[in-house]
Amino acid sequence: HAASPLTSGNACHSQGAQHQSPCRGFSSNLDPQVDQFPAWEPRNFFHFEVLHQSRRSRARVGRIHTQHGIIDTPGFVPVGTNAALKAVDHALADEAGMQLMFCNTYHLMLHPGADIVREAGGLHRFMRRDKPLITDSGGFQIFSMANQGALCFPGVDSRTRAYGDDEDDFLAAPDEPSLKSAARKRKDYVGAPGRVQVKEDGVKFRSYRDGSPVHLTPEVSVDAQKDLGADIIIPLDELPPFHTDPKALALSVARTHRWEARSLLRHLSNPKEQAMYAVLHGGLDWDLRAHSVEYLTTLPFDGWAVGGSLGRDK
Repeated sequence: HAASPLTSGNACHSQGAQHQSPCRGFSSNLDPQVDQFPAWEPRNFFHFEVLHQSRRSRARVGRIHTQHGIIDTPGFVPVGTNAALKAVDHALADEAGMQLMFCNTYHLMLHPGADIVREAGGLHRFMRRDKPLITDSGGFQIFSMANQGALCFPGVDSRTRAYGDDEDDFLAAPDEPSLKSAARKRKDYVGAPGRVQVKEDGVKFRSYRDGSPVHLTPEVSVDAQKDLGADIIIPLDELPPFHTDPKALALSVARTHRWEARSLLRHLSNPKEQAMYAVLHGGLDWDLRAHSVEYLTTLPFDGWAVGGSLGRDK
């Protein structure tokens, strides 16, 4: 775990980019204050060690220790969307050397429900797998579900109003042929998932299964991941398309920092022997990336993940 103090005023650092970044003059006051959080402390249930460090580069071989086993890094992490790998059982996965599996909170919240998984004893018992697990926040599926083609996201086109301040600040959800087909087979097709509304408190959308409204906030996401019980959990973050307007991208990073700070506070109120990784954002802007790194490494997260962008430049 490494942390550095947040500089006052402009928290951006140039990485040699020739473009004019929206991060120039970007105030760190938009981020939640670091003094709201306790200092990071070592976890007896989770730690990371470096096994080998290259002398010629920053490449390294590491090992993460969890309650359910070790995770060698770098490593391949398959995604078991609904807590299962398609056409692969645990024996085959173990034979292939799989140590860590990724499960999607968004899908598990909608079906069977995080509360059902909790009542079954958590994901490890639900899946009958005694190996490390990681869950995401649910944000990626929501933002990717709501975007296609031109990626209708605030700031993609020129706009004069402030980002996120308008009640009509929606992401347009597409018709998804796969969802229609599956629903028609069940004879319960209720139409497209509807529009996704992104506001400061969280994201509102409709379930692709039954059309019921869902309000996903940082706190709701963390509570769901507590019910699921994975070894590593992720805070809620905003995922803009790669070609989002620079000013809107800077505001998106600021919102992501606020959401991640809220997620961390919720997590620290009931750690439940889980580790939480921050997600670093900034799109293709080096200065925003540097700012995100500098700010999030001042908070008591247990590790860091690199966030991507919707669209072609991932």
